[in-house]
Amino acid sequence: MLRLKGTLVSPFSFFAVFSIILASPTFLSVESYSHRHASTVGQLVLKHDRKLLTQTEHGEISAAIVTDGTKGPYHLQFITLEPNSVFLPVLLHANMVFFVHTGSGTLSWTDDDDMRDVNLRKGDVYRLPEGSAFYVQSSLEAEREKLRIYAIFTNSEDDIYEPSIGAYSSITDVVLGFDTRVLQAAFKVPEDLIEIMRASKPPAIIHAVQKEGKMLVEWQARLLKAFLGGNRDGFFHSINGKKTKKKMRAYNVLEADPDFENCNGWSLTVDRKDLHILKHSNIGLFMVNLTKGSMMAPHWNPRASEIAIVLQGQGMVRVVCSSNSKECECRDMRYRVREGDIFAVPRFHPMAQMSFNNDSFVFMGFSTLTTKRNHPQFLVGKKSALRIMDKQILALSFNVSNATIDQLLKPQRESVILDCTSCAEEEERLMVEEIERERKEEEEEARKRREEEEAKRKEEEEAQKRREEEEEARRREEEEEAKRREEEEARRREEEEEAKRREEKEARRREEEEEARREEEEEARRREEEDARRREEEEGATRRETKKRREEEARREQEEAWKQEEERQRRAEEAAAKGWREREKQRGQPEEKETEEGGDEGPNRRRAAKKVWLI
Repeated sequence: MLRLKGTLVSPFSFFAVFSIILASPTFLSVESYSHRHASTVGQLVLKHDRKLLTQTEHGEISAAIVTDGTKGPYHLQFITLEPNSVFLPVLLHANMVFFVHTGSGTLSWTDDDDMRDVNLRKGDVYRLPEGSAFYVQSSLEAEREKLRIYAIFTNSEDDIYEPSIGAYSSITDVVLGFDTRVLQAAFKVPEDLIEIMRASKPPAIIHAVQKEGKMLVEWQARLLKAFLGGNRDGFFHSINGKKTKKKMRAYNVLEADPDFENCNGWSLTVDRKDLHILKHSNIGLFMVNLTKGSMMAPHWNPRASEIAIVLQGQGMVRVVCSSNSKECECRDMRYRVREGDIFAVPRFHPMAQMSFNNDSFVFMGFSTLTTKRNHPQFLVGKKSALRIMDKQILALSFNVSNATIDQLLKPQRESVILDCTSCAEEEERLMVEEIERERKEEEEEARKRREEEEAKRKEEEEAQKRREEEEEARRREEEEEAKRREEEEARRREEEEEAKRREEKEARRREEEEEARREEEEEARRREEEDARRREEEEGATRRETKKRREEEARREQEEAWKQEEERQRRAEEAAAKGWREREKQRGQPEEKETEEGGDEGPNRRRAAKKVWLI
């Protein structure tokens, strides 16, 4: 929001200017359409969509994750304490910047080795650094108003909160995470007391004077003193209504002078240039209060994104996409927001917020600042950025004459917050028309899709029918082809069988012929063998006969030879005997006897000789 003081003149119509300057080809619906699309990108979180973290009879904590489309996500928590309740000590993991919406109470936190307290009132703004421990107690007032705190968690400078470790952790969980022996040695207490403390772990939010509250308070005080290492009575004293040594005062936006104010409303921004406690933080705060039928003039932030929470009433929010790239995923959006809803607007995105004629529209939020200070650029009004531009260049940009630009800019005398009677209603009417148009378009698209699907279904059915017919024809062709192949196969088999039979017959014939030939050859061989045998037998018989004949002839010849030899021997013997006898006769008688005794020697000798020859 722009820091601006000035005097305003007559109201200026939003639609007369904004429709010319920021004309967009498509306006988007709100309730169903914008909520749907903005919620998709995390730029809108409705109250009933917050995530409940803790809930007791003494209070609750809910959370929301918001993104501005370029950075984030940003983690917000909504802490609600019933009167006279305590949000027990936690250890911060990130910087915590918060705003007190309603109620009052006391914030106590650790600052190095000391404990500090600050009284909280409606409208207060405060920051706690990461690494500090804190707790909050709500006051018990006659109005019995709940203490509601809206907080955002970030790291230092341009870093953002890391959700993987959580925004904070319970001091009780941190301390009791150690073993019993370690805690007993550290606190110098009996072991059974540690076990009691483990068994009696309280919820995150309790009543300050509940039964056995003193024991719980003392235990929490001892935990915090152990954590601090040097503090003495911080938590215990604050719970019992005693003041600590160091009291501080929070900055209150409801007591500060607005940056801009007129009959249409007021606005205020707070950043680290204005508030020392926001130093080293990348978070600033703003609050806008629009009276009935008013509008925060169309503007954009060059160095900050805004995360806003609706505090009261309801209104319309219009956000224009800052890119004309077709590939860009951002889109123009408008949505209706009510108390408790959260909406984020990215840097460079032109926006406008409008209240209805019958209700004011109050919202506050956090600005995610860069290293330089943010100066919102207004597109309409007395402080419009268009008024300082060269009119001729501006006319060329809008493709109109210089006179048209003069007519456009001359009536602009108001700035920042403008009177815009029925603007929100008109936006709502357009929204309804857009919703109806989009519904019709969706129905038309659905009808077209159904028609296309029906046509596609019919086409698929026809295609399926054609495929089935083609499949049937192909099947018939395949059957005919199969039948033809079977017939050909049968004919081929018959031919093969016939050929096989012929071959077998021919083979049998050849075998028979071969057998006959073999038989003939065998018969011829037998005949030859018989002839040969007969010839051999005849030849053998002939040989035997010849041999026999020869042997017979040889025998006869031998016998003849023997006979001749015997005859010769006989004649020789006879001659010898005759000679011997003659000699004997000459020698006397005895000699004749010897001759007679030996007279058989000649025949015997012939017989022996014949026997030897035969052998």
